[in-house]
Amino acid sequence: MQDKVIVGSEEWCSFPTLGIPTIKARVDSGAKTSALHAVNIVTFEKDNEKWVKFDINPIQNNVKTVIHCEAPLIDKRVVKSSSGFREQRYVIKTKLEIGGKTWEIEVTLTNRDSMGFRMLLGREAMSGRILVDPEKRYLLGQPTTEKLKEYYYASNETKKGLKIGLLASNPELYSNKRILEAGELRGHEMHFLNLKYCYMKLDATKPEIHYRGGTVLNDFDAVIPRIRPSMTYYGCAVTRQFEALKVFALNSSSAITQSRDKLFSLQLLLNNGVDIPTTGFANSPLDTDDLIKMVGGSPLIVKLLEGTQGKGVVLAETKKAAESVINAFKSLNANILVQEFIKEANGKDLRLFVVDGKVVAAMQREAAPGEFRANIHMGGTASVVKITADEKRIAIKAAKAMNLKVAGVDIIRSSKGPLLLEVNSSPGLEGIEGATQKDIAGEMIKAIEKNFKWK
Repeated sequence: MQDKVIVGSEEWCSFPTLGIPTIKARVDSGAKTSALHAVNIVTFEKDNEKWVKFDINPIQNNVKTVIHCEAPLIDKRVVKSSSGFREQRYVIKTKLEIGGKTWEIEVTLTNRDSMGFRMLLGREAMSGRILVDPEKRYLLGQPTTEKLKEYYYASNETKKGLKIGLLASNPELYSNKRILEAGELRGHEMHFLNLKYCYMKLDATKPEIHYRGGTVLNDFDAVIPRIRPSMTYYGCAVTRQFEALKVFALNSSSAITQSRDKLFSLQLLLNNGVDIPTTGFANSPLDTDDLIKMVGGSPLIVKLLEGTQGKGVVLAETKKAAESVINAFKSLNANILVQEFIKEANGKDLRLFVVDGKVVAAMQREAAPGEFRANIHMGGTASVVKITADEKRIAIKAAKAMNLKVAGVDIIRSSKGPLLLEVNSSPGLEGIEGATQKDIAGEMIKAIEKNFKWK
């Protein structure tokens, strides 16, 4: 008991062998393993051993301070995070220093941006060495602001990067936070631009984009449009205005516009030789019977053309149910697609993330029990999956056909081979980064750098 370090629920500690002089940790005896914030995780070989290198921003909400770390890799484990995502994490062994004592602990590497602490100290690392007083905090003291500056801020070099705007609606969204952070980590000046606050001056000689308060937004190098479906018309108009000002848009306004028209995009994909499930489209309820036959009868899928994230998608299990659903949508003057149901997929689909003509990550999404839609927003779960060369080829071909630099391509495995479901021009990052541990936001920034030949 005398030998044990007494700590509160939050404490500062350090990792001497990783070169981290101090970091704030959440002490959590309810968590079995310890976790350290890490981005840009890459494995490599050193002296015939597997190692891992990664970057860490040791201070919360400060993405400019980066420590480059490396350590021997001891394991790779699937861990279920507190948000319910199953993610594969790399595990390292490193020295922890806390309360004047040092010992080796196992740590998993994961992106902890959405968490309040860069470090989580779990019970395995504390066992036999630490006593926790959960009512107290910082029993071992805190570093002064001067000390933190001495540790972290003195060596900050300022590098002139690109000025990049993120055109979106919600600054609190995981994807948007990650993109801003990835850009800053790579030395760029990042700005969140709320679409609703942008307005424009159409002028043949001096076009402009203004921001609420009167700021003129004409000096951006690039914009990353992340436009929610309800903002498609206005969002594409703003993106088009940036393009008129010779600002590089990571996804062009024309590519986003056509990707949002589900029928047009499916026609475009078929014209480019990409296979899709048999699909029917009709205007009049009088053609319902033949429409159902056309796609192979029931069960079948009915999709609202304007739907997203699995909303407006219905599985009709019998012919009678199919007729009811189709006619109900038609009576509301809704445009719908009718699509064959791929039973052998078992509620699973693949999301392939394409950036600049390359598949940078892939995950399998599995529908929640009793559900046929595998979308993460509908309670689906994500896991790592090995994709085939054919699936990779379809994803790249689909993104190219749609002229999208960034695309989330959804593919379903059928007895006929892989079939394309749809192409998303503003794919979410949380599920796929969590499942694959890939820095996809960083890949998006690299695509912009490549356009500017920026090093």
